[in-house]
Amino acid sequence: MEDRRIMEQLAHITTSQRILGSLSHDERNAMLEAIALSLEAKKKRIFQANERDLEKADEEHLAGPLRKRLVFDEVKLKQVCEGLRQVAALPDPIGRVRERRTLDEGLLLERVDVPIGVIGMVFESRPDALVQILSLCLKSGNAIVLKGGREALETNRELVSVIREALSDYTAKSGWIVHLESREDVHLLLGMDDVVDLLIPRGSNEFVRYIMENTKIPVLGHADGICALYIDSSADLAMAVPIAVDSKCQYPAVCNAVETILVHASVADAFIPRFAEAVRPWSVVIHGDDRVCDIIDCIPAQSRDWDTEYLDYEVAVKVVDSLDEAIEHIARHGSSHTDGIVTSDENAARIFLRKVDSADVFWNCSTRFADGFRYGLGAEVGISTQKIHARGPVGMDGLVIGKWLLKGNGHIVDTYAKGKSFAFKELSVDGANLFQEDDA
Repeated sequence: MEDRRIMEQLAHITTSQRILGSLSHDERNAMLEAIALSLEAKKKRIFQANERDLEKADEEHLAGPLRKRLVFDEVKLKQVCEGLRQVAALPDPIGRVRERRTLDEGLLLERVDVPIGVIGMVFESRPDALVQILSLCLKSGNAIVLKGGREALETNRELVSVIREALSDYTAKSGWIVHLESREDVHLLLGMDDVVDLLIPRGSNEFVRYIMENTKIPVLGHADGICALYIDSSADLAMAVPIAVDSKCQYPAVCNAVETILVHASVADAFIPRFAEAVRPWSVVIHGDDRVCDIIDCIPAQSRDWDTEYLDYEVAVKVVDSLDEAIEHIARHGSSHTDGIVTSDENAARIFLRKVDSADVFWNCSTRFADGFRYGLGAEVGISTQKIHARGPVGMDGLVIGKWLLKGNGHIVDTYAKGKSFAFKELSVDGANLFQEDDA
């Protein structure tokens, strides 16, 4: 019965997506504002659902980092509503002109952005992620098939219900949203390559690899967030310590929190004790190599620590002898997510920024900035470490694809095959949006 309900929704989702993608920019923005207002007005229902999830999590002794992600309170509500309104304030991605040139007199070629179509999203126990994903898909005209972690089922179910109510009076309504609830539904989703155009999984490395190996649908996403921060020999320690503390402790249960700190040998004696003292209020567990253990009292690091995503108040610290050694360590053990350097040497920074092959590479700032909201994208559907059309925090640019449009005046290829030359000329796009121009 449940499979039949899901199949019926999926059967109509492409039609709903076409309706959504054809709506005006103003109408899609109005839908975003309606969702924000509905979430604010009906927050009590959402909080009550979240309490049920939290009670169940406590009964099942859910791990601390996962439980922390599960919380949806006033703070999270404010953040998601700010995100909805920030997304609404962004330019319309549909119809945005990326390239414009004439091939010959009267023969105009344009490449514009259009929705990908139907996005499948399987994500972890963060109810706020559901709202972020929906907002970006709505703005970019994409339909969305959602499957959240079972830990957040009650909260996600209530969020979807409130959002559907908010959209009931709009042309597209909510047929472009399909909410999956069971693990069996995931297997159903993986086989829907005739309906779903792109899958974005968020979860463990094992889970993401399972998704990739069991579907024909293109997959975009990242598995582990093994982020490193390198404290260079010329680092200003008054700056380095707060950056390291923020990268680890500001919110450790997320993929952009630092898991490994690499310290140049020349500053190790000065930096490591100060860092250890600074993270004492959070009772951070430090795994250190032999040289770190000679400086502070900590747990001797094992080889597995350099490949571990702790997602908790726990960190691996290693002393290195050079910038090149730090870069090599990141290449060997990192996950191409987010890595940073703290240094006063601009040349060292430039080398690090160029050679570290990660989606986000930072200089003198916390790894926690690797986030769609903080990048001004409004929100994100995830962070991609893959080298395909989107990398890093994936906002709306990662949810649109190019479409070539050619306008002529009776032009035929045979004319050029018989000797006429093309007269290519690049034209300015200057923020042009072709579909808005058509509407005008």
